[in-house]
Amino acid sequence: MVYNVLPQEMEPVVTNHINGSTEETLARYCVTELCKGWPVYRDASEWANYRSLFTKEGAYVWTTWSGPLTIEKFIEVSIKGRENGDFIMHRENGTLANVNLAKQRGIGKMKATITQRVVIDGIPVDVECDCRFIFFALIEDGEWKARFVKLFYEKDKVIPVDGKTVPDFPKEELAKITEGYAYLGVAQAKLGHKILNDLPNANNAGFLRMYESMADWLQGKDVDLFWEH
Repeated sequence: MVYNVLPQEMEPVVTNHINGSTEETLARYCVTELCKGWPVYRDASEWANYRSLFTKEGAYVWTTWSGPLTIEKFIEVSIKGRENGDFIMHRENGTLANVNLAKQRGIGKMKATITQRVVIDGIPVDVECDCRFIFFALIEDGEWKARFVKLFYEKDKVIPVDGKTVPDFPKEELAKITEGYAYLGVAQAKLGHKILNDLPNANNAGFLRMYESMADWLQGKDVDLFWEH
């Protein structure tokens, strides 16, 4: 099945997402700042700034190659990966937020492209994956912070650095990994990472479950995002 976002309305719970009061506008801006901090700080190894985006306790992130991990552990393995030559960067492609000030909750939605430079069989390539980073945010000590970050993985591709040469990505290896980040997963597996399968995309149950969790979060409910296989 070719990936495509489902046609029906995905966000049935109406919360503030554009316009509104000055307080709501400022709150949305604060949540989008958290999102934008991921590519700006993590890509530059500004670890203290990166850590400041998250709650003091209980913060988790999910990625193809790591998660779920606490933010402290994620930073630790990110540093180790960088020391071992992992070269991952992120391009932000647009960010918006929803807030519910009555519940002191927010959801940040950052469209971004993960781009990882890898060398496979002596051939350098960039593997790119279009995603939506979802930040589950709340107010802690008067400041907006992220409690959870989990992604929709939408589509990926391989780009030859020299414009013409790409290594082989065997179909049997691609078939082992969830569509949407299969090429990225194969490349990361070749670097020694264990790849997490069944992260949300439109072809699995995680897509709807994420939206249910986003709606519950904005209504002040507890959410359980630890449901991948």
